Amino acid sequence: MSNVDTITQLVKADPIDVDALEAACDAATHEERVAATRLWSGKLQKKIFDATKGRAVTIDQMVPTDEPLKEVIHVGTNTLPAFRHFEKRFCRPSDPSKPFLIGYNHNWHWPFTTPGYYEAYEDESGELYIDYTREPTEKPDEWPPLMTNRTRLGYLVYAGMVDKMRKVSDHITIGRAYKKKEMNAWFVLVRDDGQ
Repeated sequence: MSNVDTITQLVKADPIDVDALEAACDAATHEERVAATRLWSGKLQKKIFDATKGRAVTIDQMVPTDEPLKEVIHVGTNTLPAFRHFEKRFCRPSDPSKPFLIGYNHNWHWPFTTPGYYEAYEDESGELYIDYTREPTEKPDEWPPLMTNRTRLGYLVYAGMVDKMRKVSDHITIGRAYKKKEMNAWFVLVRDDGQ
């Protein structure tokens, strides 16, 4: 049985054995992790998010390098009916004492919306918050220009939004979007260490 098949069986089980799922995801290659998570429907993503409650995500997990403004790419799949594939790109700020990450959403439609810039930080609950209400003031040179999430169509997509992240495995996190209350919108990220 392939690693993709093993991961698929584990997420379809009821209840999910989260420790077994973590081990299977850790044993897979990056390509297998992406292939497996792209099979996760909205219903499965919700189920995984619920099953991973209390599993903390750290800044170090999202960006395992100390190098300031060094990009780390996370390949994403969301539960929207279209445009399901995207990337979230993270880096550490130039000041290492700042307890947050900088990031944006990399996709084809950012010129029409905005890049969806955010700061990401660890919450007291152990969840990592991707907070679009906290907009960075710096970025790597190769990233799109900084702009507020309240411009263009960004006010419909990103303004006022916070994503709450939970750990699936070392490379995989699962998130849910909130705008004052829970939204019926989940997504999974797979960190790519191969850059």
